[in-house]
Amino acid sequence: MSEIPEVPGTPREQLACAFRWLARLDLHEATANHCSLATAEGGERFLINPAGRHFAELRASDLLEVEARGDERPIGLDPTAWAIHGAMHRQGREVGCILHTHSLYATALACLERPELPPVEQNAMRFFERVAVDRGFDGMGLGDEAERLGRLAGETPILLLGNHGVLATGADVAEAFDNLYYFERACRSYLVARASGLPLAPVAPEVARKTAAQWDDHILAGAPQAHFAALMRLLDKEGDDYRS
Repeated sequence: MSEIPEVPGTPREQLACAFRWLARLDLHEATANHCSLATAEGGERFLINPAGRHFAELRASDLLEVEARGDERPIGLDPTAWAIHGAMHRQGREVGCILHTHSLYATALACLERPELPPVEQNAMRFFERVAVDRGFDGMGLGDEAERLGRLAGETPILLLGNHGVLATGADVAEAFDNLYYFERACRSYLVARASGLPLAPVAPEVARKTAAQWDDHILAGAPQAHFAALMRLLDKEGDDYRS
């Protein structure tokens, strides 16, 4: 790509699009899970989905804009969403967008005694040495647990929550969504190959690192933005109301 494509729409519209596609790709879980996007430098304010709404029905106008350092949980916001995303935006290192899901394959990986993603195919190589694994699960993500998770935000594009799920981060919605999309696919390929019972054939670490660097070139060239702009176009062609 010669230049980074511009993702259309407002931040609200982009986050609403992410919710719609997370539902379409079956990366959601009932009316649980939460995704957020910083609207102020340093994450002092952020957009997030209200409690009790399915990802498939969320519109741009439904999203709540809240203070990361507020003393009281805003009305209509799930307590774990308020705690975890507030802590992560306060403590995250230039984290703009946080997508938290219990997607099937990433969560299955998080349930293993050794929740590792070996470089068995090139999607997995994108995340070689770039996945943080939290092995300290201690409940639903309230109080000290949220603050502990917040300190891990932004260290890697993927935070695998042991016994829980996954968090993908990025500078914007497009980058975070692309990280989550490819990580879930990498987990799926790995677990399906592992389920075959046949020997796996991971590449050598130096090949995995080289491939990860090549992925970086692809990402820096605007691949996540092109991916996400296409997703928005597809919804627009269908007349979807996510922008409203």
